[in-house]
Amino acid sequence: MNSTAKADHTPSAAELERIIEEKTRSARHLTGASRWLVGGVAVAWSLFQLALPTFILLRTLFVCCIHLAFALTLSYLLFPAVRGGRIRGFFRFLSSGSRLGAVSIVIAVLAAGSALYYLFQYTQISARQGTTLPPWDLAAGLLLIVLLLEATRRALGWALPAVAAMFIAYAFFAPYLPEVIAGPSVPLNKLVNKLSLSRQGIFTVPLQISAQTIFLFVLLGAMLERSGGGRWFVDLAFSLVGRYRGGPAKAAVLASGLTGMVSGSSIANVVTTGTFTIPLMKDSGYPAEKAAAVEVAASTNGQLMPPVMGAAAFIIAEYCGVPYREVIRAAFVPAVISYIALIYIVHLEAVKLGLKGLSRENLPRFGRVLVRGWHFLLPIAALVTLLVMGFTARMAAFYAICTLAGLIVIRDMISARPAGRSIVQGARRGMRTLVLCLEGGGRNMVNVALACATAGIVVGIVAMGLGNQITGIVDALAGGNILLILLYTAVASLILGMGLPTTATYIVMASLIAPVIVNLGPAAGFTVPLIAAHLFCFYFGILADDTPPVGLAAYAGAAIAGSNPIKTGVQGFTYDLRTAILPFIFIFNTDLLLIDVHAWWHIGLIFAAGTGAMLAFAALTQHHMRVRNRWYESILLAASVLLLLAPVGKWVHPAAGTPAAPLWTNKFLWYAVGAVLLGMVYLFQCMRHGGEVGERTRSTK
Repeated sequence: MNSTAKADHTPSAAELERIIEEKTRSARHLTGASRWLVGGVAVAWSLFQLALPTFILLRTLFVCCIHLAFALTLSYLLFPAVRGGRIRGFFRFLSSGSRLGAVSIVIAVLAAGSALYYLFQYTQISARQGTTLPPWDLAAGLLLIVLLLEATRRALGWALPAVAAMFIAYAFFAPYLPEVIAGPSVPLNKLVNKLSLSRQGIFTVPLQISAQTIFLFVLLGAMLERSGGGRWFVDLAFSLVGRYRGGPAKAAVLASGLTGMVSGSSIANVVTTGTFTIPLMKDSGYPAEKAAAVEVAASTNGQLMPPVMGAAAFIIAEYCGVPYREVIRAAFVPAVISYIALIYIVHLEAVKLGLKGLSRENLPRFGRVLVRGWHFLLPIAALVTLLVMGFTARMAAFYAICTLAGLIVIRDMISARPAGRSIVQGARRGMRTLVLCLEGGGRNMVNVALACATAGIVVGIVAMGLGNQITGIVDALAGGNILLILLYTAVASLILGMGLPTTATYIVMASLIAPVIVNLGPAAGFTVPLIAAHLFCFYFGILADDTPPVGLAAYAGAAIAGSNPIKTGVQGFTYDLRTAILPFIFIFNTDLLLIDVHAWWHIGLIFAAGTGAMLAFAALTQHHMRVRNRWYESILLAASVLLLLAPVGKWVHPAAGTPAAPLWTNKFLWYAVGAVLLGMVYLFQCMRHGGEVGERTRSTK
């Protein structure tokens, strides 16, 4: 039986889409010429982006203008102004419908024109820099800001435009605010010039990275999904771990990790893999809330997995001024040990519930699955290999896309004869699949591009002087305590992330708080690397996806499981507590990010220590290892986590890590003590487990 058996227990595709859209932005379901128009624009966008690495040479600014024009056009064509219901009369173009009216098309063209204005007037605008803007420049700049905010509201909801609007309001009304946050007022002329007609606002780093790199990775993910890669990852995961205790849940974690490597979206990950895994988890004995929460936690963490990391990895690299592969290197150990801990958590849940794995006859055969879809691994292997060889992220993604495109066409040509079709028909089918992939890439990219552009408004206003005031405010609130600064950042990221996409949350928090962490760290006795501060902001922006009461990924998982979304979110967040402690640790223990760590034996030791700590933390939070924890075992587990993860030597002796430090401050000694404590707990529980099993055996005789 295939791993997707019992699919009748899942909601229908239409029902699932309806439930999820109650909490997310819904696109128009277009038909006829309108459908072809939107599809054509999306395909044209993908082809334009594919041509950039090798065939088209343009200024980065010009690429950004065209990139944003495509995103604005698709936003106004795809998303109605009013969600749900029907509006009649002249204003019917504001509501959903199966066909686009002339007004919607005109607004889309106007939005595209406002984005392209800077491109067509670049020479004149550059010559006028530093002078008062003429009326037409001012009008075009204002129009771009307004239409961008409205497009973002349609696609992403109110949260991000509201945050951007608050920053714009601050620029005007700063003199009238309390002294601690007061500042000079920014004239309208200067504000529009900075935000719309320069590279310091909308067209700043986030949009540049979106246009140059992120699109190709989103397109690669869309191609894998539309060509059957998502389903194949699920089947592969079930064939590997489905037969073990709690197999469906372990398969869900593994499949979500594989899918998350390239999808970069927690909600898309939940819908892609959860449709197959959640019903099987429920059938194997997991309660609905826990089944959904496992998928939500696994899919949320998919954004931590290199190489895509929710599309933020490329922006982190640009902000930190390091090669993209250095971001991957820094993120690798925390991401992998977090997933290992989640697999252990679902194993402990299965042990507590007394669950078993699936029988072999109910699982797909590994060999057959591998033969059926081994080609899906080739583009990922090509991507990683090219990155290791020193290729830029953009070129590596481009060649991976070309590899996958060729494989899709070859696959359909090879499979044509057994299906009774000619090779030419197979090639045509492959080409149709590629067109759908190109369309899917354009559609999937709208939200990311708009989020990056709108977040650029916040970045631009912060660059006008607000950043220095924020440093002073946070310093005053925290009293120079680095731990309090981190707690404020974590809470603020979770709150912002409830309504903002992960990438936008990261950009806002990185612009506001990451420099504060770096600047105030030395005063507290710690030197915080810039990449550690940025990853800290990124991690907590991700965790917002399953944080109640909003947690969009939790709503998607609950829709599939038929569970309460709030309970699902709470359960998912408890599973993600292991992820929440990692950012606090790697701020103080940068070994986890492999900063200044190069020897392979040292990397292996750090990985082993981190894995042991995460397993201990999972057992601590689940109150179970082999049997239920006793109070003193919980204390030993907590101590083991601390000794294996935290830089205890630095805390107990200022000279730790230097030749003059005493032997007892050596971190490897603390690793050993932590491992011994973890081993003691395991032995204690093995002895009790054996006794309990023997007692149960005697009682049954």
